[in-house]
Amino acid sequence: MKEEPKDLEVTKEEVKTSEGTERTRDRRAYIPRANIYETNDHIVIVADMPGVDEKSVDIRLEKNELTINGYVEEESYEGHSLMYAEYGIGDYQRTFIIPNEIDRDKIEAKIKDGVLRLTLPKADQLRTRVIDVKAG
Repeated sequence: MKEEPKDLEVTKEEVKTSEGTERTRDRRAYIPRANIYETNDHIVIVADMPGVDEKSVDIRLEKNELTINGYVEEESYEGHSLMYAEYGIGDYQRTFIIPNEIDRDKIEAKIKDGVLRLTLPKADQLRTRVIDVKAG
């Protein structure tokens, strides 16, 4: 008998700032949900950041830390005030530690419809190769 898929309720997790640190924007920040894939040539990170576009995302690589910041502006409706909200609006922030084997000069980032796709190419010496075997 085949099991039916279970509903999974995922809540937005807010970024926790360590004591003594402050954010430069006085608003909530959430940790974007991400999937990480590995191919022979790349590591790919896909992160969900609704409301973020190419103008409102900042990606920085310092040492081995890849930090993603996405900024979302709240929509306001002239002449109306918010009575009730089930979805929290805020910025996004997440840091990944990347291995030394990544070719840092060739990292690419694309965003479409609030989905960020980072492609981290592996250095040539780390890519999987098939070695041909010859007779004799």
